[in-house]
Amino acid sequence: MAVSIKSGREIELMRESCKRLEYVHNKLGEIIKPGISTYEINRIGDRLIREQEGIPNFLNYEGYPASICVSVNDEVVHGIPKKERLLEEGDIVSLDAGLIYKGYHSDAARTYTVGRVSPEVGQLVEITRQSFFEGIKYAREGCHLYDISNAIADFIEGYGYGIVEDLVGHGIGTKLHEDPQIPNFRQKKKGIMLKAGMTLAIEPMINLGTAAVEWLEDDWTVVTEDGLPSAHYENTILITKGDPEILTLGNWD
Repeated sequence: MAVSIKSGREIELMRESCKRLEYVHNKLGEIIKPGISTYEINRIGDRLIREQEGIPNFLNYEGYPASICVSVNDEVVHGIPKKERLLEEGDIVSLDAGLIYKGYHSDAARTYTVGRVSPEVGQLVEITRQSFFEGIKYAREGCHLYDISNAIADFIEGYGYGIVEDLVGHGIGTKLHEDPQIPNFRQKKKGIMLKAGMTLAIEPMINLGTAAVEWLEDDWTVVTEDGLPSAHYENTILITKGDPEILTLGNWD
């Protein structure tokens, strides 16, 4: 496994790519409301990426037909935007987006509530977000990769949610998906030693019910096997000798 260590110049380019993606996500969060189509979300997202001098890295990636993955309710990831798919009060919607800036990739995902949602679904969204921050407590030089995985799993398992095992986080840089793969579920091995300069996309995908998922006939959209909602939260981070730098989140606690 060859995990790239970014140079100072590369880190600056990653920061800039991620800063531009954070702007896109913030703007997309403002348009989430009942009645908007997933197609319109993608259209606006594509425009925002290009306005930021970025290239949508999801568009045509291994055949994916859109710039923004828009996944609603039981759709875990890779939902394909459609004109006829309108958000409704009580839905949750996950937006997974990335861009390329001067050859460097960024990747981040957010799950939004659409109007008022049930308390159990609202908690799922918030706990999924919190699990990311539990995981990155161990995202620092000297820790092992699977310390991150185990911290996410330990936090989530206390709530009885299903942790998706068919999909994982990943390294990122001049390619969207680089080594290493980063599970969100418990690992017996330690994994590689983390080193300053690594850039990783950490992305818990958590289901309200079973962890089991299946792929729809479009070969992209991943849904929960039991039809219950799923939430997704992702940021691109930089490993340092101290606390990690969350490149796609400018202000965090």
